[in-house]
Amino acid sequence: MTAARDEIFYRERRLPPYVFAEVNRLKAAYRRQGRDVIDFGMGNPDLPPAPHIIAKLAEVAADPRAHRYSASAGVPSLRKALSRYYERRFKVGLDPDREVCVTLGSKEGLANLAQAITAPGDVILAPDPSYPIHMFGFIIAGAAVRSVSFESPEAFLREADHACRRSIPSPSALVLNFPSNPTAQVVDLDFYAEAVKLAKAHDLVLISDLAYSEIYFDGEPPPSILEVAGARELAVEFTSMSKTYSMPGWRIGFAAGSARLIDALKRVKSYLDYGAFTPVQIAAVAALDGPQDSVDAARQTYRSRRDVLVESFARAGFDIPSPPATMFAWAPIPARFAELGSVEFSKQLLEKTGVAVAPGLGFGERGDGHVRLALVENEQRIRQAARALKGFFG
Repeated sequence: MTAARDEIFYRERRLPPYVFAEVNRLKAAYRRQGRDVIDFGMGNPDLPPAPHIIAKLAEVAADPRAHRYSASAGVPSLRKALSRYYERRFKVGLDPDREVCVTLGSKEGLANLAQAITAPGDVILAPDPSYPIHMFGFIIAGAAVRSVSFESPEAFLREADHACRRSIPSPSALVLNFPSNPTAQVVDLDFYAEAVKLAKAHDLVLISDLAYSEIYFDGEPPPSILEVAGARELAVEFTSMSKTYSMPGWRIGFAAGSARLIDALKRVKSYLDYGAFTPVQIAAVAALDGPQDSVDAARQTYRSRRDVLVESFARAGFDIPSPPATMFAWAPIPARFAELGSVEFSKQLLEKTGVAVAPGLGFGERGDGHVRLALVENEQRIRQAARALKGFFG
């Protein structure tokens, strides 16, 4: 290694400063001082997993044989359980051996798929604003990311088509994330059908992040891109136990779809990990195959929190569009504060009210006029936050 020891390494240089760092630093400092922080900043579910899931974890963990290395691609019973879920929910039949891979959360799966399918210099299309791994997973892998704005489904696909025709080299993949983190936007099956047509016309791989498939409030349940005829030839979709079953710390997710893409992901993962702890995987089987009451209850909890947030914050002077899905609200910065930008606005909000939000700039340049609020505080705390905000906005 010829570089000086104090020089930033190559992959570090490809990453910008962490946008959330300043707000996180302030939160930590205030907590050390004993200040109360009402934290809507991180999408970290506060609801517990269902008791039968925890019971299954404890049962399997008590078996001395359960503590050996597991399977990188996931134990067969969990891959089969995910296949059953897709059949029940989307009427999509998946081959659990060829078209399903268990991941250490969807974030790890997305990052490792980027490593598997990307060569340095490749061009990837990703929504802006978007969850950071959608862009930076590919940037770390050496690709260049061209952002695509989302004003409407039709406009998004037009801009993606334009990028395919004008980018040199031509893009090799398009990332989709609906319901969206951070914007909570949703799309219908017709949108996915058009996306598949676009991918076939331009030889694109489609990567769909469906982590919020079960957290929806208005209209029909969100569809899967794999419902579209021909999608399984060129698309891979990521889902997660984190939000649906309130299991974020368990780190269990899935990739499903194109056998070719799943095989590439499995090969990379086989060099990097031995899979999640076996008792966690078996408990995930219990979650997918067992009673779904906790999923319905979580959905109702987030819906109620959404309604309280929108109503109470509006009375405080902070108008927030009601999200149709996800556990997030995507809020335009009020006009009188717009010139601050999302980072400075978030800092002032925290300093003067004790209310923490995530600056929209952390999700892409086009997010800078917004902040994201996660529905991870209970209704009493949401109303408390609204009272604190009233003076700030008044």
